[in-house]
Amino acid sequence: MSQLVTLSKFSTNKPSISILAISILSASLALVGCGEKTQPADAETKKATTADNSQATQSDEQKTGTLVYSADKAKQDGEGKTLTVYTYDSFTSEWGPAPKLKEKFEKDCACTLDFVPFEDGVTMFNRLRLEGSKPKADVIIGLDNNLLKEAQKSALFAPTEVDLTALKLPIDWTSQTFIPYDYGQYAFIYDKDKLKNPPKSLKELVENQDISVIYQDPRTSTVGRGLLAWMNKVYADKSYEAWQKLSQHTVTVGKGWSESYGAFLKGESDMVLSYNTSPLYHQINEDKDNYVSAEFAEGHIVQIELASRLKSSDTPKLAEDFLAFLITPEAQKTLALSNIMLPVIQTEVEPKFDNFSPYKTLEVPTPDDEVSKNQIKVWQKAVSH
Repeated sequence: MSQLVTLSKFSTNKPSISILAISILSASLALVGCGEKTQPADAETKKATTADNSQATQSDEQKTGTLVYSADKAKQDGEGKTLTVYTYDSFTSEWGPAPKLKEKFEKDCACTLDFVPFEDGVTMFNRLRLEGSKPKADVIIGLDNNLLKEAQKSALFAPTEVDLTALKLPIDWTSQTFIPYDYGQYAFIYDKDKLKNPPKSLKELVENQDISVIYQDPRTSTVGRGLLAWMNKVYADKSYEAWQKLSQHTVTVGKGWSESYGAFLKGESDMVLSYNTSPLYHQINEDKDNYVSAEFAEGHIVQIELASRLKSSDTPKLAEDFLAFLITPEAQKTLALSNIMLPVIQTEVEPKFDNFSPYKTLEVPTPDDEVSKNQIKVWQKAVSH
């Protein structure tokens, strides 16, 4: 998810929506979650995460695609056509990757690339399911591993011929239907000039009532869903009590990443849920090094963001060309610098990205619908009492 921030995008009023109010206001949303960076984990961790996630891609055709991006083929498949892409709003912002990707791809394909933004990946996926067998999109950008099983179950998406042999991820990726385009590790960000003694574990953060926190609603935010997975991994059947303790020093639960991170930048909390690559944005674009990601002893949850083409697309070849384009070195550099996420192939971005080191990696979660619903119910009950 794009981590670019401009303060002018955010209201100058302090958020006044309480956790309980958000719980009530969002009750009608579907209980599913989606999406925002890490290098591959060490061999032992990678082996474990591969085993844990081997079933996540079993239902896709396990073949090796052969489609490598070609500008000539894109023009042949796309000239005079329109490709409609659903994605999340920060992806299409002035500072997001969409404008640059659009300029480059349209030049190659002689087509029109039409991005349709939604507040978050969850909202976007829910819209697709409401549209049913006749969605308006050809491609969707912003699914993730948390939505993978639900996306597979929806039967809305089609396998591709995109060549994925260049992928470098914390797990082996075999799905030809859902194409990774960036990835990262969830982390809590703080200002080291203000918070002198940050927590060194998730449990310490939950227990420390003196540290104010902002995070995102798991029903509407892919980042919020990441914290849901993280809390359940660390606390298991004790997650209810943990959510209650965290709620006692939570300033607000935002609907999406942009508003939550913006509130943090305005000084409304000590820490905010984001990604451990978020400080790179401030270092590269603002020459600031005061924003830091807290490294937690338990390890960090990985998010892999995904793109896919719709079965119903009337431009299937052009859709596949665009998916192949997303994993070219040029597109990957644009995605990394705009989304502040790590590339999914081995490529140079810029020195700070190229020297980035990951934290301890926990398994990549791919929950099914019932697991997600039950986890969200526990969260709702805990933060409402």
